Amino acid sequence: MEGERAAEIALNRELWALVNERYTGPAAEGLWSRPDLMWGLYDVPERRLGVLGEVDGLDVLELACGTAYCSAWLTRSGARVVASDLSAEQLRTARDLQRRTGPTFPLVQADAEQLPLATGSFDLVVSEHGAAAWCDPERWLAEAARVLRPGGRLVFLTNSVLSALCVPDDEGIATNSLQRGQRAAYHVRWPGGGAEFHPSHGDWIRLLRRFGFSIEALHELYAPPDAPDHPFYEIVSTAWASQWPAEELWVAWRGPAVTRGG
Repeated sequence: MEGERAAEIALNRELWALVNERYTGPAAEGLWSRPDLMWGLYDVPERRLGVLGEVDGLDVLELACGTAYCSAWLTRSGARVVASDLSAEQLRTARDLQRRTGPTFPLVQADAEQLPLATGSFDLVVSEHGAAAWCDPERWLAEAARVLRPGGRLVFLTNSVLSALCVPDDEGIATNSLQRGQRAAYHVRWPGGGAEFHPSHGDWIRLLRRFGFSIEALHELYAPPDAPDHPFYEIVSTAWASQWPAEELWVAWRGPAVTRGG
């Protein structure tokens, strides 16, 4: 399994180099210039959800940061940020934006499943559409718990369970019918490249509790009826996402370790 997972990680790294060339690189400057943090495919404002709270003065780690636009906003809001990502190409884009527009903060090339960061270093761990879908939850949640201080918070966005169940086997936009069983969605290897993880709600709760988290909230994100389809990511259409949640935003805090279950 270790060899298989290493091959998947290498494949995902190649895929994100291509995505950076085609979309995330060209889109980065616009995302960095936003005055507000937006969540997900349909730009739900943080000021509406309020999941991060006051970040001024906090030590924050962003996992799977991509081009690090979320970290830029957090830094401008007064947080001390470290941004990490597997993709050298996306981090190169982030460094270019730091030079051209600022702000600056540490960028670390790292797999969220094996972080080269000290235990108990952060008050908040954030992942905006990164670690939750692309990393093994048993590994990245363990690492998030390790680097958080007691009472620290974890906020992560991922595809909704329902969207993962409705995307066809050959990829493309989610349909109005189930395309796979819920157990099969836990670990999906797409024919077009890339391996993803889409645990059920029960799996997320079990794993978060295993690693000592207490769940504060789960926000289901829908598309506004008048929103355009996303210009690049073909996961859901606006018509689909206005009926069913396209994404899920989890909020948890690092409490006493939970020993039962798992």
